[in-house]
Amino acid sequence: MRKNSYRKTWKDLLHDIVYEADTPIGKAFDIILLILIVLSIIFVMVESVKGLPPYIYELLYYAEWVITIFFTFEYITRIISIKRPSRYIFSFYGIIDLLSTLPLYLSFFFTGTSALLTVRALRLLRVFRILKISRYIGESNRLARALKDSGAKILVFLFAVLVLCIIMGTVMYLIEGDKSGFKSIPISVYWCIVTMTTVGYGDIAPATPLGQFIAAIIMIVGYGIIAVPTGIVSAEYASSGEKPKKINLNTQVCSNCNASEHKDEAKFCHKCGENLHNE
Repeated sequence: MRKNSYRKTWKDLLHDIVYEADTPIGKAFDIILLILIVLSIIFVMVESVKGLPPYIYELLYYAEWVITIFFTFEYITRIISIKRPSRYIFSFYGIIDLLSTLPLYLSFFFTGTSALLTVRALRLLRVFRILKISRYIGESNRLARALKDSGAKILVFLFAVLVLCIIMGTVMYLIEGDKSGFKSIPISVYWCIVTMTTVGYGDIAPATPLGQFIAAIIMIVGYGIIAVPTGIVSAEYASSGEKPKKINLNTQVCSNCNASEHKDEAKFCHKCGENLHNE
């Protein structure tokens, strides 16, 4: 019998490392990325604290360069290890990867003290790295699916809340008027939203007994309203877990079109037909 003489190329090996999470080396790579993302977010937070010793900021600067170089390597690797790089570059995670990597490099192109504030603002884009975490957490797909399935219900609910706030804000404007701080309907609607969400800044407050009575009702309604979107998403999330798993999907990513969620026994990509095993 003729044996299969196929051997994986270096691009195939890179693809297995950066795109696959079912292999030991791919899982280790994902764990390293998660740790670096968390560290980077911590560094950004600590860097914003004023009054620390100068050497702390210097250490944070060099540490951020190490992390940025690593993520630059990851970004380049993801591009060269796939046959259609545009599928990754213009995808959600591709844009996030770019936004979270560029800021430190952009600091080279801004000179002069007047641009320092701009550079600092651009470097805050590193916070986008926290969005990369969901790529490596399996349950995030289930949560995203629950949010997507409940999106229409939540939009209808938010529209109903907005209508209620407009009505109640108008009523409070008529009852309280300018003397109590309800100078216009938009300001009254703002107060109603703040009150209904139980934030309560206290910058505006009703003075008349009728206004206080309506405000009390709005506060009580607010507690019930907060639970509605949570319940909608929770129900969708729970129902998604109750559905019988007819097929088993893995984390294998097509090296041609970057499609994921393939069956365990699949040999070809469900989107473009590319051989998943490069045989």
